[in-house]
Amino acid sequence: MPSRVSRAVLGATLAMSCLFAAVQSAHAVLGGSPMTPPAGASTSSRIVTPVAVMHAASAGASSSTAASSSSYTVHETTFGNGTVVREYLAQNGSVFGIAWHGSQMPHLADLLGTYFPQYVAGVQAMRAAHPGHGPVAVEQSGLVVHSGGHMGAFAGQAWLPQALPEGVSGSDIQ
Repeated sequence: MPSRVSRAVLGATLAMSCLFAAVQSAHAVLGGSPMTPPAGASTSSRIVTPVAVMHAASAGASSSTAASSSSYTVHETTFGNGTVVREYLAQNGSVFGIAWHGSQMPHLADLLGTYFPQYVAGVQAMRAAHPGHGPVAVEQSGLVVHSGGHMGAFAGQAWLPQALPEGVSGSDIQ
């Protein structure tokens, strides 16, 4: 039989998911394809080559080979409400990291895709060990999610440690 705390955490998590479902949905999937921006959103993209890889290239490896094998693309979408979602895409086009900030929380079930149940379980375990409110930090071998903020100012990052390109760390997901 679930404890009162577990039921409360699960209830709060589900309530937040429903509440955030009303917020513009992002439809990006961590580990999958990038989102299709909704109508009214502005977008931009840039290609990034990690500094560590550029240093390795200048130390002897062919710079074009090193840069092309580990560079990644950052897609940034700004929703009509001002919330910004950045998707970090590997060379194969899959999303290995997502970051967000803005006045409204994006719909995490859409952003995390098949990793959302793992995230919910991580939040439940965290809240059971440390009851209360505050930022969320789920740090597992296959998924890392940091999320926090307050009404009008939310921010967070999520990434797949096993999918980070060479020279990229979780701190690069911003």
